[in-house]
Amino acid sequence: MRRALVAGNWKMNGSRADINDLMQGLLTGLSEGVNGVDVVVCPPFPYLTQVTEAAHGSELIVGSQNVCEQSSGAYTGEVAASMLRDFNVRYVIVGHSERRQLYGETDQLIASKVGAVSEAGMIPVLCVGETREQRDRGAAEETVLAQIASVVAAHGVSAFADSVIAYEPVWAIGTGLSATSEQAQHMHAVIRQYLARHDAAVADAVQIVYGGSVTADNAEELFACPDIDGGLVGGASLNAQAFIRICKSVS
Repeated sequence: MRRALVAGNWKMNGSRADINDLMQGLLTGLSEGVNGVDVVVCPPFPYLTQVTEAAHGSELIVGSQNVCEQSSGAYTGEVAASMLRDFNVRYVIVGHSERRQLYGETDQLIASKVGAVSEAGMIPVLCVGETREQRDRGAAEETVLAQIASVVAAHGVSAFADSVIAYEPVWAIGTGLSATSEQAQHMHAVIRQYLARHDAAVADAVQIVYGGSVTADNAEELFACPDIDGGLVGGASLNAQAFIRICKSVS
């Protein structure tokens, strides 16, 4: 039985005061009972200390939004996996479509980041997804599986024994649109079937979560699908009450 996971990606939002209020709301909500779900928040880098200190002693898990594929050296502005581990980060988002589209991250670079996170003893959250144009021309499955195949080629399917896959259709991120439960379930099943062709045990165990305008209103229907193991939540994760409602939907 796969355990559910809900992760909040705060993106480039927040201030010390905002995050203090948000953390208070999240910790209060979690204390009231969210069962059977790993709850993760991924703040911007400067606020990792504030969030990890606030989360200490609670069930809230801290993640990161990005990482450098290099272990150390002259890479100005980058953050190594070992540095994140120093802050008790347990999950690291890699390959988010905003990184792919805005900063030109390739499948090969993202596969290297997956390896760096795993080698540091943390759990990569590999984001995959297709654009509207790719879906409209019938290339959605091909696109998503190619993104996963790059990790399999670099590290083997065993890389997914300790990883999370987040299916996030690019056309649904920050647009207010969401894949229907049928569309999301179909792609999650396609991903699991692809992995099963390499290793059935890994495919059965890997958490595959959905992202793309997840809200407190659509979460329950999405999370009821058999191959959807939770969510990667963007805007709604900045509202403590909405995020806790999403977490309770999967629990």
